[in-house]
Amino acid sequence: MGLFDGKKGLVLGVANDHSIAWAIAQYVMAEGAVCGFTHLPDRPDDERQRNRRRVAMLTDPAPGAKFLVPMDVTNDEDIKSVMRRAAEEFGKIDFVVHSIAHARLDDLKGDTIQTSREGFKEAMEISAYSLIAVANAAREFMTDKGSIVTMTYYGGERPVPGYNVMGVCKAALDSIVKYLAYDLGPRGIRVNAVSAGPLRTLAGRGAGVDDMLGLYEGMAPLGRNITHEEVGRAAGFLLSDMGDGITGEILHVDAGYNIMGSPGRLLDAYRGKTT
Repeated sequence: MGLFDGKKGLVLGVANDHSIAWAIAQYVMAEGAVCGFTHLPDRPDDERQRNRRRVAMLTDPAPGAKFLVPMDVTNDEDIKSVMRRAAEEFGKIDFVVHSIAHARLDDLKGDTIQTSREGFKEAMEISAYSLIAVANAAREFMTDKGSIVTMTYYGGERPVPGYNVMGVCKAALDSIVKYLAYDLGPRGIRVNAVSAGPLRTLAGRGAGVDDMLGLYEGMAPLGRNITHEEVGRAAGFLLSDMGDGITGEILHVDAGYNIMGSPGRLLDAYRGKTT
């Protein structure tokens, strides 16, 4: 008997096998869920359909994967089309995984104060507003007591040099989680976020994840970095009936890094070098 037996849901944001969304999907499917997936639309001139192909390599062999369709989260009709497809396949859906973020590389590399106006709009629309758009389109097709989980990061709570404009977007996303939790509460639909520590993902490379890994290992109470599987299980908990009393929360899966008020054990290494 699996934790997700009989459950049906949408997983938005798988780009490749290193995606957090894929780690979550693997966990819920192993526990009995069936899932619909989306991928970034391919350019009209891309005959190889690289975006679709990367995701299809994962979903095609997966028994719990029922369909794979393109979705542009800046297009409301695209989002509605995905929801209609889910309704055709599943009737009602029990959960939605939103793992979508984007910022222009030039804006990520520059200081936050240098963020371009158009780059800010683009990053905020895709990384934050898209959760509102997806939740609004999904609610008609969701079961009462359904669950929505999105992915955030500590850079939305405190400044993280190098995360820059994406941190501003995550701060907005964190607030959106709370407001949507309130809006959807009367239906019993829960909205939560998982704040994962640094992982080597496509998005993580753009945000300088390699520089963060050593810092987290040295500073986090557990003295290590986290794994994709740990994030997948934590998100699965929030998506499942086991989390049915939890909404509007940000669950940190970061080996405890977020609780620290000082560099912790890194101070020992620093003192050793200076004495």
